[in-house]
Amino acid sequence: MIHTNIDIDVLYNSTSPVIRTILEKALRGEELSVQEGTALFHTDGKELEALLKTADIIRKGKVGDTVSFVITRNINFTNVCYMGCKFCAFSKRMEDSDATFLTFDKIARRSQEAWDRGATEVCIQGGLHPKIKGDHYRNILKTIKDQVPDMHIHAFSPFEIWYGSKLSNTTPEAFLKDLKDHGLGSMPGTAAEILDIEVREQLTQDKLSADEWAHIIKTAHNVGLRSTSTIMYGHVDEPRHWAAHIGRIRDIQKETGGFTEFVPLGFIHYDAPIYLEGKARAGPTYKENLQMHAVARVMLNGWINNIQVSWVKMGPEVAQKLLQGGGNDLGGTLMNESISRAAGAPHGQEITPAEMVRIIRGAGRTPVQRNTIYEVVEKYDDHNPLYHQPLVKRCSEQAERITNIC
Repeated sequence: MIHTNIDIDVLYNSTSPVIRTILEKALRGEELSVQEGTALFHTDGKELEALLKTADIIRKGKVGDTVSFVITRNINFTNVCYMGCKFCAFSKRMEDSDATFLTFDKIARRSQEAWDRGATEVCIQGGLHPKIKGDHYRNILKTIKDQVPDMHIHAFSPFEIWYGSKLSNTTPEAFLKDLKDHGLGSMPGTAAEILDIEVREQLTQDKLSADEWAHIIKTAHNVGLRSTSTIMYGHVDEPRHWAAHIGRIRDIQKETGGFTEFVPLGFIHYDAPIYLEGKARAGPTYKENLQMHAVARVMLNGWINNIQVSWVKMGPEVAQKLLQGGGNDLGGTLMNESISRAAGAPHGQEITPAEMVRIIRGAGRTPVQRNTIYEVVEKYDDHNPLYHQPLVKRCSEQAERITNIC
């Protein structure tokens, strides 16, 4: 039982008996059902305030008052993809003028540059290029490890693993074991979107099913690879889908224990095809962002301790507020972010370590640099990181936004 104070008691007295019962159950450390999670997604006013306070109490009891971040670089090795996902503005055709395909030399140079700037991790993802061979994924790993042997490689979504194993005419298990042998350290749990047939049929075209995604993630965990877990919300989905998705993530964690964190990713609508066609809404509301992080915290209590706030999706101002409602991690510095930016995200490509530290302190918390699996690299309780100029030049609006929040 987590001890409460008078503030939470006053808030609980302002809620309905149903919501109060659910929140008190959460504070006792009891598991919430999908139906109870769905009810929490409908909170507003004082009930929402009580949910946020409950999530914050649970957060403090599990991970304390530190907020972590990782120094990482995103390397999207190609934006060529023929899958036609309707929410994606990142993918291009081979003949498009802005199609990209990084050479191994360029991947090596970017990895070295990240290492020189203090990165402990590179995150590698790309489109499903129709001309690559299955060993391309292995060769990316070998390239990076030859250049920077101690760099942790966090790479390849379950969709890429599915694709690479098909190209290699092997099983996902054999493919993952081979990648691990050549330097794969962990996986991003992206391509999950919403683990629901009804929603996925509207979002994707011939994409990995929810069951296939879960199978590949569990296989990765079983061969010794940790992964993140994600949800992309605010498009054609509803609260019942969100709670069921979180419940399924929890079930996988009970089975494997392989998730390092849960990362809510709000739908970026600006240039997404499904939005431009009038078939999806304009991303989650501010209230829904608050609810998502708080409900994730209370539903995943006891199973996944780290709830990440995506500054690149919501911006540093909102991210800072979400740290008061269940969040305890600000993700990565990124250095180059391509996928959200391609969809029209206005929040830039990079936040430097020094800026991360200022954002975290502005939320009244203690900044900690972590590695991919949440081991502490450095705690900034009485000093600051070395200052680096942003790797990519910022426009004046981006610079002003980040400077003001920092």
